[in-house]
Amino acid sequence: MTHLKWNKILFLFLTSFTLLGQSQKKDLTKLSYDALHDLYFNNEGNPKKQITYTNAYMTKAIRENSNIRKAKANYQIALLYYKKDINKAIMYLDSVIKYSQNTGDKFFPVAAYCEKADFLKMQYKFKEAMINYNQAEKIALKTNTDYYYVVREYIGITKSEDLGDYNEALDIFKECYHYYKTVDVRNSKYSKRYQGIIFGLADCYKSLQNTDSTTYYNKLGYRESQITKNEEYKYLFTLNEGANQVLKKNYKEALDSINKALPKMIEYNNVGNVLAAYFYLGKTYEGLGKKTIAAKNFIKVDSMYKVTKEISTEFIDGYPYLITYYKNLGNKEKQLKYITAYMAIDSILQKNYKELNKLVQKEYDTPHLISEKESLIEFLNNEQTKFYWGLGFLFIAIVAISGFGLHQYQLKKKYRIRFNKIINQSLEVKENQTENNDTQITNNIVKTEDIGIGEELINHILEKLKVFEKNKGYLESNITIQTLSTTFETNSKYVSKIVNVFKGKTFIQYINDLRIEYAIVQLKENNKLRKYTIQALALEFGFNNAESFSAAFSKKTGIKPTYFIKELDMNKQA
Repeated sequence: MTHLKWNKILFLFLTSFTLLGQSQKKDLTKLSYDALHDLYFNNEGNPKKQITYTNAYMTKAIRENSNIRKAKANYQIALLYYKKDINKAIMYLDSVIKYSQNTGDKFFPVAAYCEKADFLKMQYKFKEAMINYNQAEKIALKTNTDYYYVVREYIGITKSEDLGDYNEALDIFKECYHYYKTVDVRNSKYSKRYQGIIFGLADCYKSLQNTDSTTYYNKLGYRESQITKNEEYKYLFTLNEGANQVLKKNYKEALDSINKALPKMIEYNNVGNVLAAYFYLGKTYEGLGKKTIAAKNFIKVDSMYKVTKEISTEFIDGYPYLITYYKNLGNKEKQLKYITAYMAIDSILQKNYKELNKLVQKEYDTPHLISEKESLIEFLNNEQTKFYWGLGFLFIAIVAISGFGLHQYQLKKKYRIRFNKIINQSLEVKENQTENNDTQITNNIVKTEDIGIGEELINHILEKLKVFEKNKGYLESNITIQTLSTTFETNSKYVSKIVNVFKGKTFIQYINDLRIEYAIVQLKENNKLRKYTIQALALEFGFNNAESFSAAFSKKTGIKPTYFIKELDMNKQA
């Protein structure tokens, strides 16, 4: 079960900061910081206006040489970036931290450390996230006791929901619980935080299968949310108790609670807990022996996962159920579908959720899972193989495992040769660059007559390309031959033809090769980059997604970027 996502909103209201912008019609820098703050947040959903106020705020902060205002401006910029470029958002949060150090502000740099940790969690960098939370907690302990316990809650949530350290999380929630017992928890300033802590206690006890303690805190949280008229939390505790009743095998009580809570979770667009509700409905109907209804609810969980791409180890148990359910029905197509979905989830999360990886290996070890998938495909293509299923399956499994082992050995050997070739070639690049440039200039005269473009224009465009390469313009993700030609103040056909003739490749190949050559050097020299996800590396080197980066890397080098990074790390350890 997931916490309510109120914490980010809390940051915005706890912190008192503003942004400032300029306009042709009015000098916005003359407005107060508070006024610009309101303008920024009153225009959520309109990033163009928000950027105007942000830039203005920064101008005012620089003019007044106010470090804390510079920090708060950078914080606003980070919030604008996090949905489209999370690495840039983190970069701006680092600026927040730099400017707000030793300013005596009650909320910064603590808020920036916490926000950065949140962004790192989105990239599954949990160790780095915890380092930032710990920095926040050290500073908050000295500057803001209330905020210290907010940070402690973040750490508890991370340990519980992301790392599965339920006992450690429980200790943290207990610590926070005792603190909030010393303040007026009915005060709007504390009520949501207090109820969030109660939920954390209930959810940890549920994960530890201490059902009696779970019920105690669910009831306590329900009463508190009733008193403070927090309807969303009231139904969240109702849902959590429904899940707890599933563990107790009190299926009728569970069904009643979950059915009350589900419409409210949908109403509040609480996607994480809508998914949780469908999952526990599936578990409830499974316990009641209503297999078809259980399957329908697990299918809803799968459908939501395909949209949100967010699922935790708590909710994956429906996949083995669906695989077995359709296998017993003899529905090979659906069985294949959920085997494929289950394998995809394992592929995405196995590095981040060890429990999931163990579960997949326990239920279906990798060779078995691959073999069963291949066998199902073969079965669907030829119904006659039904009578020879058992024998055929064993034969295919043995051949697949043997062939896979041999193939992996040969592939590993081939990849190693290619890797060494890349390393050796990269050592010679700098020595050959001058010679290659001289050769290119010599060839210009020879090729001028062949392509129908004047020598002066050719040399002009080649010089522009040289500057473009030197300035690493190819790292811009939106670069096209049209935009480059506009920059060069020439015709795109001329640029295309000159790249074809003098670079010996298409424009797209030319750009991708430059990016990959740069990526190889950076990955060799910067071990921090090697910790990035492939998606993050793709954005770093100018590609729009992980698939295009991997395809370009493989085409250029003959190996995948994941293999290249792994070998670099192994060489470093050796």
